[in-house]
Amino acid sequence: MSIEEIVLEAEERMEKSLALLSDQLRGVRTGRANTGLVESIRVEYYGSPTPLKQLANLSTPEPQQILIRPFDPSVIGDIVKAIQASELGLTPNSDNKVVRLNVPALSVEQRKKLVSRVKDLAEEARVALRNIRRDANKQADQEQADKVLTEDDLETCKEEIQSLTKKYETKVNETADKKSAEILEV
Repeated sequence: MSIEEIVLEAEERMEKSLALLSDQLRGVRTGRANTGLVESIRVEYYGSPTPLKQLANLSTPEPQQILIRPFDPSVIGDIVKAIQASELGLTPNSDNKVVRLNVPALSVEQRKKLVSRVKDLAEEARVALRNIRRDANKQADQEQADKVLTEDDLETCKEEIQSLTKKYETKVNETADKKSAEILEV
């Protein structure tokens, strides 16, 4: 593998880690309703767990309400059960056509807990980035041992990997800070 291939592979993996963090943060509550809270809830639909976003149209008609309009009205009971079983702590209201979720305002204590959850998710992402850096450095060391890379190439490769890691750690921090600010705004 060349330096470019090692760095490109590491960058692709780091991009995936950042995308995963963004998906996880979408499911963290803020002060207002957001369809991201319920998109990934799995509903038993004809025997297989299916993400809610594939079974229904999700919208936020009001700042504190999520409206779930299933494509197949017969699945409403299953949607209600799945929401109750989730860790959201929201009570669904159903009229057999749509499901409404009222999202209450967050207390200061709840906001602090959510911010600490965001920090934990960000730290997991940073650990993943460091693991990717370690793997890329091992790959570079192996290539140098196999006489594919010279010592100078090895140093250049490790420097590029380190700068890439710093770049993605900065992106993770910015993403987490932005979400924390969203949670804390009243």
